[in-house]
Amino acid sequence: MNYLRTKNFIFSLLKLEVYETPKLCHHYLQCRGIVKVRLKWVKNRSLDHIIDKETDLKAAYLLKDAIKRSSTGFLTAKSVADWQKLLGLTVPVLRFMRRYPTLFEEFPHPRWPSLPCFRLTDTALLLDSQEQSIHETHEKDTVERLSKVLMMMKSRTVSLLSLQPLKWDLGLPDCLEKTLIPKFPDYFRFVKASNGVTCLRLVQWSEEFAVSALQKSNESEESMHKYRQFKRGQAALVFPMRFPKGYGGQKKVRAWMEEFHKLPYISPYEDSKLIDPNSDLMEKRVVGVLHEFLSLTMHKKTKRNYLRSLREELNLPHKFTRIFTRYPGIFYLSLKCKTTTVTLREGYERGKLVNPHPLARLREKFYHVMRTGLLYRGKGENMIPPQDILLKDHVDETGQEESEEEEVETSEECYEDELSDTDERSDEE
Repeated sequence: MNYLRTKNFIFSLLKLEVYETPKLCHHYLQCRGIVKVRLKWVKNRSLDHIIDKETDLKAAYLLKDAIKRSSTGFLTAKSVADWQKLLGLTVPVLRFMRRYPTLFEEFPHPRWPSLPCFRLTDTALLLDSQEQSIHETHEKDTVERLSKVLMMMKSRTVSLLSLQPLKWDLGLPDCLEKTLIPKFPDYFRFVKASNGVTCLRLVQWSEEFAVSALQKSNESEESMHKYRQFKRGQAALVFPMRFPKGYGGQKKVRAWMEEFHKLPYISPYEDSKLIDPNSDLMEKRVVGVLHEFLSLTMHKKTKRNYLRSLREELNLPHKFTRIFTRYPGIFYLSLKCKTTTVTLREGYERGKLVNPHPLARLREKFYHVMRTGLLYRGKGENMIPPQDILLKDHVDETGQEESEEEEVETSEECYEDELSDTDERSDEE
């Protein structure tokens, strides 16, 4: 018996020497370097307000497109009754549509008078025609944006199921499968995956498109010298940082960010197969991918679950949400509207988009019409004073300054637990 115990003890030592030592060595090599600083999450009232506002805006847009696609030219209250979760609304769809008489005109069904129906108002149709005009005028820009998304994927392919919920964020036309894609066979084509799912594939790689937003921002005259050094491998590109109140002055945070910025910048369009997935370099590459993807969106934000559906193709780690909480100077993570939304901080200044796309400007007009309808709700579109429904560029007066932030006594670890709980409670689109 003692012999067996001695043998097992020696064997366990040998096992430790053979398997544990290299593991510890590997862990040391990969984790030394950047010291991770645990930061408290800070609530940003301005960005939360924008997310709240655009949740209703997106729902109204989706309903507008659904009415357009309908063969009858209207939707019944019964047909939209189950769409509340799909649209991300916190109120029933029928109540939501009745809030905005400037967009949705209610009338009784021709056959069943007790069944409410909704069609688009003349104002909504005018806004839609302006949207179609923007899509046509900026078609090349849309092709470039969609190409960039596909160029970031490992297989240069994305399933239409994953692309569908991102149409709004990426500013893609509603029926791009029938309108945009067939017009550009040299760029895109439809393919069938091994599981039978229809996917969109990039036909040709474009070096002209393979320039990230961070690289473009450094091509300006003020940053040209630094960008030349980067191209020669003598310097690393720096991500713009907008820390929450009180963080930017902390010595350990500044030291941490300085070490992070010293790491080489890897373009999201470069192959990352040879980078160690556990290294600090890979973490910076992941930050770059997320930064670029959000830069391609109309409102510099998207839902985290939409990114999760592309996680493998974008070569993101399983727990990539930690990147958002670890770099609060670059990203802002919000739990507003019972969902998890990630926003690029540099995209906003004092509660407004820095460089709004024409489509984003039109959406501001759309929201102005929505708010006007809410003010005159119950009176009908004809009762609204003409000066209140003019389709001019409108500035959201309710926007708050980005400096309005509130510190929440929640560590990164606790906040991630809260996010995990939220995922279990709500199943997003």
